[in-house]
Amino acid sequence: MSEMRCIVVTPEETLRDTPAEFVALPLYDGEIGVAPGHGPMIGRLGAGELRITAGDRVWRYYVEGGFVEVLGDVVSVLAGQAVPAEALDEAVVLEELDTARSRKATTPDLMAQRDRAVAQYRAQARVARRARAEA
Repeated sequence: MSEMRCIVVTPEETLRDTPAEFVALPLYDGEIGVAPGHGPMIGRLGAGELRITAGDRVWRYYVEGGFVEVLGDVVSVLAGQAVPAEALDEAVVLEELDTARSRKATTPDLMAQRDRAVAQYRAQARVARRARAEA
């Protein structure tokens, strides 16, 4: 099977630079899969699971914000935040989710902030749950 290169970078560090057979990314408006030979593109990342597959190995990350560029056989993920799935503690994330849900939101701005936090913690919990199920 042909391969491409996937690079995952945050403002702090390069988390992964590896050959890959498939990369799944959470875009702002949905998920996209990238395989070797994919056309060039630039997309805005949302919050969710980034999966990098190479052979029988799958790396999972929770990513939030940033951009992805596909050019040739290189997928460059420039994320505002990227956390390896195994570093997420589902119990802690679920506590944070409950806290976010219980926030009072009396203005449209506060409602938007609360809804964004809830969506982020839900996405983190999904990533942690999938990583745990796979282990």
